[in-house]
Amino acid sequence: MIDAVEAKCELSNMRVTLVSVPVVFDAFRRNHSIEKATKVLRDTRVCHLGQNNTDINRIRHTLSFPIMKNKLMSIIVIFTICLFKIPFIVKLDAKSIGSNFSDAFVIGAIVDMSARVGKEARVAMEIAIDDFRAKTNQNLTLYTTDSKANIVQAIKAATYLIETHKVEAILGLHTMEEVVSVAEVCSEAQVPTFSLFDSVPQWALDRWAPFLFQASPSQFPQMKAFVAILESYGWSRFTFIYEDINSASTQIIPHLMEAIKESSTVEISSIVKLSPLSSSFSLPKELERISKEQCRVFLVHSSLETGVRLFQNAKNMGMMEKGYVWITTSLITDLLHTVNSSTFSTMEGVLGIGSFFSEFDDFSTKFQKKFKLEQPEEENNIPGVFAAQAYDATLIVASLQFVDQKPFASHIFPIINVIGKYYREVGFWSEGLGFSEVINEKTTYDTSLKSLGYIFWPGKPLHPPIGWAIPTNANPLRVGVPTMAMFKKFVEVKYDHKNHNLTYKGYSIELFKETIKLLPYYLPYEFHPFNGTYDSLVEQVYLKKFDVIVGDVSVVSRRYKYAEFTHPYTETGLVMIVPVTSYHGQWLFVKPFTLSMWALTILINIYNAFVIWLIEHKNTPEIGGSALNRTGILLSLAFTRMFFTNGDEVHSNLTRMTTVAWLLAAIIIGQCYTASLTSMLTVKRLIPKVADFETLKNGNAVVGYGQGAHVASYLVDVLGFKNRNIRPFTSPEGYARALKNREISAVFLEAPFTKLFLAKYCKSFITAGPTFGDGGFAFVLPKGSPMVADFTKALLNVSESGTLQEIEKRMIGSEKCVEMDSDHDEYESLGLGSFWSLLVLTSGTSTIALIIYVVISLRDYCRIEQKSAWTLVWTNWKKEEQSLCSNSTTMMGMPFMHMMDINKNNSHHAVM
Repeated sequence: MIDAVEAKCELSNMRVTLVSVPVVFDAFRRNHSIEKATKVLRDTRVCHLGQNNTDINRIRHTLSFPIMKNKLMSIIVIFTICLFKIPFIVKLDAKSIGSNFSDAFVIGAIVDMSARVGKEARVAMEIAIDDFRAKTNQNLTLYTTDSKANIVQAIKAATYLIETHKVEAILGLHTMEEVVSVAEVCSEAQVPTFSLFDSVPQWALDRWAPFLFQASPSQFPQMKAFVAILESYGWSRFTFIYEDINSASTQIIPHLMEAIKESSTVEISSIVKLSPLSSSFSLPKELERISKEQCRVFLVHSSLETGVRLFQNAKNMGMMEKGYVWITTSLITDLLHTVNSSTFSTMEGVLGIGSFFSEFDDFSTKFQKKFKLEQPEEENNIPGVFAAQAYDATLIVASLQFVDQKPFASHIFPIINVIGKYYREVGFWSEGLGFSEVINEKTTYDTSLKSLGYIFWPGKPLHPPIGWAIPTNANPLRVGVPTMAMFKKFVEVKYDHKNHNLTYKGYSIELFKETIKLLPYYLPYEFHPFNGTYDSLVEQVYLKKFDVIVGDVSVVSRRYKYAEFTHPYTETGLVMIVPVTSYHGQWLFVKPFTLSMWALTILINIYNAFVIWLIEHKNTPEIGGSALNRTGILLSLAFTRMFFTNGDEVHSNLTRMTTVAWLLAAIIIGQCYTASLTSMLTVKRLIPKVADFETLKNGNAVVGYGQGAHVASYLVDVLGFKNRNIRPFTSPEGYARALKNREISAVFLEAPFTKLFLAKYCKSFITAGPTFGDGGFAFVLPKGSPMVADFTKALLNVSESGTLQEIEKRMIGSEKCVEMDSDHDEYESLGLGSFWSLLVLTSGTSTIALIIYVVISLRDYCRIEQKSAWTLVWTNWKKEEQSLCSNSTTMMGMPFMHMMDINKNNSHHAVM
């Protein structure tokens, strides 16, 4: 036995079991028999068919068969109408249902005959009864009563229909008050009530279930259609004008908010509430208020009467002119056929969202004939959507039959456009599919309403409105400017003592002025100073104290809660700046050549010297001698021959050839060495003291940052620095001083500030490490402001035209490098710093050689002097002894001269 969910749905003392659509379909699929599937329906008694259109379509195609004859006629009238679409009808013969009902099925209707809606509903119901009788030959009776727009009268009418005519179901009820009062009566009598009210709240359906049903479509898809229209033209904000009626408070507003929530680009600018009895004074007052706002897109949800008065006042106030967009919901759109030509003239250019009825043409022909006969006082005989809904609901109650129709989209809305003295159907919007010109099997869909062609807007513009405007009588744009900017080249606010006012200068200010010039409209503005944090400055836009913020304001994600940003107009990123380190180049003079080059050069020199010595040693006695003497001469030749060559000292042509090649190579190598060394010594080489932030973080180094909580949070949360190791600064001079005094090891600045800081302190600091994420600087505007796109486009135009580069060169590029008190730069001039080791080596070697030479010379001199003195004494003694033995007279005349000659000879030998 098929599982079924029993529901307490008593009707005419019958117990009915709730069966879902898939159960019936599966029964047919398993048994492959229409008769067996029919038996399932007969045994279970269908009370509710559900609201799954896919399952309903499956049933429709499965159980599409002729009415069986010779079976007892009986109809059960209980099921839930789908929230939208033409309701589906299941048709079973009498015997398959049972024989608990009488031959005549009685339906009651409660309508307000004083209103156009009630008149249309009654005529539509009568046409539905006639059509049903013609197709089924079944006995069906309709009793219609007039509620006279009175709740008490509606209750009396329901009681009368139930007690007197024994009706099996009641239709109608176009107001919420009628629905609530009549539903209570029908629930006690267990008579199903089908309401034509557009938005029966869910609490009412739950309270009087299962005897209260809504026969009109849900408003949620209609609100999605409205949002789709706004997205088609890029309108991000709109003003919602609604009449304080139940349909607005219970259905439209919640569904509108839900549809907006699904969209990421649309939001409500403001909401205007109109009372049902809005006077001729209150309407103009409300319109005047919203005319002073920027938003020019309006959604109107009200009764037809209030809507007509609204558009008449808007026409008189010039709000139906170029630049305005008016869109109406089905509450007005579905009744436009009832208004006269003068009303259409006040609504020219209005776009409306209506309700869809697929078989409208055939029904319309019958309706116009009957309505003209019964209501001759009405000028317009064209049926509205309420008539179509009444017709459809009557057929539902009359039978349970699937209509063989094409499986259209679940929710379809026609889009109409008021032109001249009437309106035209622009196309359709289908939920989940989009916009289309027609509805059939070959329909193609598009996500934009623009695909349906030209829309006639108020004021007859050639192009769609932009959706907003600056009111001519509005105050100038309030532009907030920070006064605590760290780098005055970006923003500087000064008091002019001469003119007694504030002056605003800087890169951001000049760029804003150029951007304003390129906007497609005139936009007056005035600057206002703000002395506070940048986060609080952005919040002022959210609080509507400022309309725009101009300055060195960074794009930060958390600030998007309060405002929106244009495209950044500066470089993005966070940069680490560290001091440069001095390179102590004592051995810098050897850097031009590699070690292998030096070694090869020395070996080649020695080899060339050996070749020359070998060739010349026979012809040059000077290079002979001992091995030590020859080695010294060889090393001397290895270097002296590179720089000079005396042709007279060379005796062999082979030596000359070798010397020329050697000298040529020496000149080339020497010039290359000189150029490379000069480049190393004169070109500035900036080497950062710290290569990356990880070194600073691991070493618990203190780093600095500019004013701005977002930089501090980034250093702590993203880069992992400790709070105690970060310090804020308020000026670039403070950065430089702290870096010089080693109070901090590095500073983190936004990329635009980095360029200015390094331009000013070009010799002492350098960037290090990667560029971290940061949004750059941008203009700040209110959330959802239509000016964001215009400002961004204007900024791009400023950049592409070269104006941005000119402003940057004029305002930022003029920053001059200042000499900071720091260590001298050894590499800008050739000084002792780079050659002290070479000089020490050279002078030291010379000094040592000199000392050795002096010591040796003194030693040799002392030896010679001592030896000469003893020799002189001995010689004199010998001579004196000989003189005594010889002629004493002769020898005594020459002693002094002889001693002088001896001394001279001895001195000469000592020197040699």
